[in-house]
Amino acid sequence: MSKRTEALAVRLEEGARALAALARTLTEAEWQTPIPKDGRKIGVVVHHVGNMYPLEIQIAQTLAKGDPIAGVTWDDVHQVNARHAKDFDKVTKEEALHFLEIQSAAAAEAIRQLTDEQLDKAAAVSLNADAPLTTQFILEDHAVRHSYHHLEKIRATLKAAKQSKLSVEKVA
Repeated sequence: MSKRTEALAVRLEEGARALAALARTLTEAEWQTPIPKDGRKIGVVVHHVGNMYPLEIQIAQTLAKGDPIAGVTWDDVHQVNARHAKDFDKVTKEEALHFLEIQSAAAAEAIRQLTDEQLDKAAAVSLNADAPLTTQFILEDHAVRHSYHHLEKIRATLKAAKQSKLSVEKVA
């Protein structure tokens, strides 16, 4: 394990813990709240982060071998996300948090197994117009960033819901 892989793994773990910490505080009504423009419920999105770690790590490991990511499109990603949302529409907080914990630990361990040389390998990535991207970039842009990205969207959703409720209460 290198300092770089350890730093990436720690950032992934910190993000997953922050997402889990917020999720633990949610009421059932908040857990079921849809995220604007996304449409998925907050609880589904928490589970989604754990669900995507293996795929994100697989992509990074492919690049770490110097192999390109070919034939994967954003339409594919959207289909995976839509299928996941349907399949896990009723996911409980306990199930999602347990899944997130297991998957984030496995992802962090996989990152720790990479070398600096592997982090620096670059190959074409179809998700990014076949641009040659490094393993480290893909990790930072996907697995490491994922929990932070959704955590902020969840916070914004909860804030908007709270403001909307306060506005309704003032009118009443």
